[in-house]
Amino acid sequence: MHPAKEEAYFLKLSKYADRLIEHINTHPEFIQPVSRKNEMMNNFLLPGLQDLCVSRTSFKWGIPVDFDDNHVVYVWLDALSNYITGIGYDCDGNNSELYNKMWPADLHLIGKDIVRFHTIYWPIILMALDLPLPKQVFGHPWLLRGEDSFEEKIKDNDGKMSKSRGNVIYADDLVSLFGVDAVRYFVLHEMPFENDGVISWDLVIERTNSDLANVLGNLVNRTVSMTNKYFGGVVNNTNVSEAVDEDLIKVVTECKAKVEAKMDKLRVADAITEIFTLFKRCNKYVDETEPWVLGKDEGKKDRLASVLYNLVEGITIGACLLEPFMPETTEKILNQLNAEKRSFEDLDKFGLYKNGNKVVEKPQILFARLDAKEVIPKVKEIMEAQAKANAVKEEAKDNGEEKEYITIDDFCKVEMKIGEILDCEKVPESNKLLKSTVKVGSEVRTILSGISKFYTPEEMKGKKVVVVTNLAPRKMLKGKYVSEGMIVAAEDEEGNVKLLTADGDIESGAVVG
Repeated sequence: MHPAKEEAYFLKLSKYADRLIEHINTHPEFIQPVSRKNEMMNNFLLPGLQDLCVSRTSFKWGIPVDFDDNHVVYVWLDALSNYITGIGYDCDGNNSELYNKMWPADLHLIGKDIVRFHTIYWPIILMALDLPLPKQVFGHPWLLRGEDSFEEKIKDNDGKMSKSRGNVIYADDLVSLFGVDAVRYFVLHEMPFENDGVISWDLVIERTNSDLANVLGNLVNRTVSMTNKYFGGVVNNTNVSEAVDEDLIKVVTECKAKVEAKMDKLRVADAITEIFTLFKRCNKYVDETEPWVLGKDEGKKDRLASVLYNLVEGITIGACLLEPFMPETTEKILNQLNAEKRSFEDLDKFGLYKNGNKVVEKPQILFARLDAKEVIPKVKEIMEAQAKANAVKEEAKDNGEEKEYITIDDFCKVEMKIGEILDCEKVPESNKLLKSTVKVGSEVRTILSGISKFYTPEEMKGKKVVVVTNLAPRKMLKGKYVSEGMIVAAEDEEGNVKLLTADGDIESGAVVG
């Protein structure tokens, strides 16, 4: 930017494009997962990075540009700088101790829909300030809505939740039916490292029963029950070992390193899977050692004591590893086993559980098995209440009593630029569509618009129009044509359509907003 009266002020992204490309190539860990890096490189950097308009004149709220009262700062320039100004960055070099300690950030963990802002705009802003870049940016995937067996099939279901479709799943409703930790487990475990996850009521019920009730809950319950049945709840290691113990101990003590390795790579779902592999191994150990058989033989009592000690110790270590993901569940397990919470550094050490400790007399059910026939009616009640509330809102909106607002972040997701129509022709297969060849900055796009009733191809040529440029390409007329954007128009109460056009000599590619 420079201090002169202008229609818009631009950040010279192109000046730093080569430097950013080099940084990404020499720091392969900078953008994760790799698919996000490829998207940024192939879609934005390698084709030629365009400069970014960083001021707006269409509204007055916002931070004013100090050398031009007609402009306010583009929100993503302001928002990104908060990462450093919020911890005490000072442009004159008088940075706070907190800034010196915390910057550069080890990780920006963000949604995949704002990767461009954090891996292109933000690094270039930092480069322009001669400041270090964050060490890594991870764009996590989305959790999409799956269809439930009891719902009507949604036409053209793309997995997105929508009030109009009536398929929204709210966290509060999930917690009311399944509890906080069950919801935490599902969301974290079902969100793959790179690909979008899927959530539905059916899936939450299934996962709660298969993993939380059957694997974890059942393991803790029968370990506590057998310890009470055979030893009055007292846990002792009599050191009567067999070969099968070695494999159990190996799986338990190696789990910490595996979890740590997965978390270092931000593979949260895989880290949780490692912990449940430990619990599954404990369940297998029960089947292998058959404590109910050992309990019938007085001569096997010491062996039985060691078996139950190994189970209590294995569960304790697994529960401590689970704490960052399911804190309430960890606390409940440790309370039932009368075990102390251990430091992470000690979770590869087997045998720290104190001899003579006594488990609770009656085990508490961690996760009860769910009967879908009982849960689904409650789900339907929740969905019906949502539908009624939405219907009331829609009716109010139709009556002009309520207006639905969006946030500035919602608005910023829409990218609009000035486009110049180079050529236009009717689409032979349609009586509504015009096919326009539109120049937007350095690129040329084909855009189909249903406006032939209001404009002839000759009237369209030469117009400078507003184009939404970040819509996904849309196949039309059975795939024969592809529309690469949308030309913005206004429609009055009678249904007449007028294009939004730009006056003056403003160039194509100029950002609107």
